[in-house]
Amino acid sequence: MSNMNIKRVKSSEIEFKDRLVSIQRVTKVTKGGRTFSFSAIVVVGNENGVVGYGLGKAKEVTAAIAKGVDDAKKNLIKVPILKGTLPHEQTGKYSGAKVFLKPAAPGTGVIAGGAMRAVLESVGVKDVLAKSKGSSNPHSVVKATIDALVQLRDPMTVAQLRGISLDKVFNG
Repeated sequence: MSNMNIKRVKSSEIEFKDRLVSIQRVTKVTKGGRTFSFSAIVVVGNENGVVGYGLGKAKEVTAAIAKGVDDAKKNLIKVPILKGTLPHEQTGKYSGAKVFLKPAAPGTGVIAGGAMRAVLESVGVKDVLAKSKGSSNPHSVVKATIDALVQLRDPMTVAQLRGISLDKVFNG
């Protein structure tokens, strides 16, 4: 991930909703038999441009989820949202997972698959078209979606970076 756009956010200041993306029962075989533990992928967000994901592992489901939530609050990113959708099309990639996000007209809703849907809803996007290509592994899909969101730029930032007025960004 490129680190120039990752805006760190303090988790203590905001109210978060967490969404469980997937939970797996993992087995470790020891000489005394099988030991089960759970790994949970959790996405947290304030539904207003801040989102993060975390992985928690524990012997019990609830503990795994709680750990995942704590972990998610430690790596949050800020995403520019324009009128309930994204400022522009964006692709993201992580390992074998590739995602494509496209802004949509109001009333479209979140058109996205499982793991992506959780991330996009948590970040507060109301209308978006999304497609996941390649690997459907929830770990990778979540990270690829976050990667795409990190790369989003709002028009103000683009104008500043290029040193031009806002109108020129749109009218080129």
